[in-house]
Amino acid sequence: MAAEEAGFGGALPAGATPEKSFQTMCLYAGQKPDPTTGARITPIYQNTGFMFKSTDDAAAKFGLSAFGPIYTRLGNPTCDAAEGKIAALEGGMAALTVSSGHAAQMIAFTNLMNAGDNFISTKQLYGGSITQFSRQFAQFGWEARFVDCDDYDGMQKAIDGKTKAIYCESICNPGGVMTDLAKLSEIAKKNGLPLIVDNTTATPYLCRPFEHGADIVLHSATKYLCGHGNALAGFIVEKGDFDWSAGGKFPILSSPCASYHGMNFYETFGKDGPVAEMFGTKGKTGLAFVVGCRTLGLRDLGPCASPFNAFIVSMGMETLGLRMERHCSNALAVAEFLEKHAQVESVSYSGLASSKYNALVKKYCPKGASGLFTFSAKGGFETAKKVVNNVKMISLIANLGDVRTLIAHPASMMHSQLTEEQKKAAGADASVIRMSIGIEDPQDIINDLDQALKASA
Repeated sequence: MAAEEAGFGGALPAGATPEKSFQTMCLYAGQKPDPTTGARITPIYQNTGFMFKSTDDAAAKFGLSAFGPIYTRLGNPTCDAAEGKIAALEGGMAALTVSSGHAAQMIAFTNLMNAGDNFISTKQLYGGSITQFSRQFAQFGWEARFVDCDDYDGMQKAIDGKTKAIYCESICNPGGVMTDLAKLSEIAKKNGLPLIVDNTTATPYLCRPFEHGADIVLHSATKYLCGHGNALAGFIVEKGDFDWSAGGKFPILSSPCASYHGMNFYETFGKDGPVAEMFGTKGKTGLAFVVGCRTLGLRDLGPCASPFNAFIVSMGMETLGLRMERHCSNALAVAEFLEKHAQVESVSYSGLASSKYNALVKKYCPKGASGLFTFSAKGGFETAKKVVNNVKMISLIANLGDVRTLIAHPASMMHSQLTEEQKKAAGADASVIRMSIGIEDPQDIINDLDQALKASA
């Protein structure tokens, strides 16, 4: 395997590149000037297949003894650039771009789960994740065991010999609850399990889960990473130091793979394999998980990212730090206003001093608690709907992380398929309104909410 062939998915060089400051990495990580044209920004490679030098070159790339673009379903130079950037920002070794956040979850679990296996998930999740885990995954024979994010005894009791991972969101959607990542990592490591963290709401600007014991980080890149509500994509990022061979728990990665003539992914691409040795990371980091996600999950299931969307997300990440600063400061100002409003029952935002999760935010997200939170208007379900329907500048949209402020009523939207018990556990009961605070002048956001609340009284 030649070092000059590296770059299959932007994975190999990313973790081997020395870190710079966060905002500098936002601009430069994963991107190199085009050697032919001098273009500073990686262009959109809007094509499906890539020419091989020879049949030997093609055979080597298909056989994973050399890296390089083959077919856009498996990888694309525009996607490579986005992957290199997010791997650097998260402090990971490797990354994979897929078509959405949901695709990232599905592909990640295909590396771990066989029929009859289970994983532990916190209850405080985006409603679409709950339905994916409890319905679609059940169709595959995978069981999701839901536990409150701070019920650590419950998590331990739910683990058995068929458990393959612990899953959580760093800052939970919709209520802005902060998860104690170190506690969950402690439970995961005690049981020889990877901790998988959805870092969509926090982004690596606010929280880098690998520094707190996570092994895999997922993103809906559609949200804050993109930032402008104009492209769908997802990321899988691997830290690279998990032992996928321990205890025989992960045979997909650590036993001979028939579709690659008996290749063992962990032996080849793990931290003690020849790839790690080639890049000077032997014994430290590997990329067996991401290579497995690409060459097994993405190859066979196919939810690849569009090169155009990967380009848009890459552009969004260039201003991530600047935007997140404003999202956080605006969200805190709006949450403090709502907390004192006569027509507001409660506000759930970890950035508030009154939040029981505020200490965890200061530990894991010292730069801010992101721009997502919920509040409950006095009057319950009907009043909540009136508030949402009475905003004028703010947009009623089932998305988050946009530069524009967005509002939603989870109980009748993203969480509507859930039972009442599930809605309550997720922080999305009938009276709850979700806010994704944008980067407008904060007073304009406050004024719009104030008139909507008064009009709904």
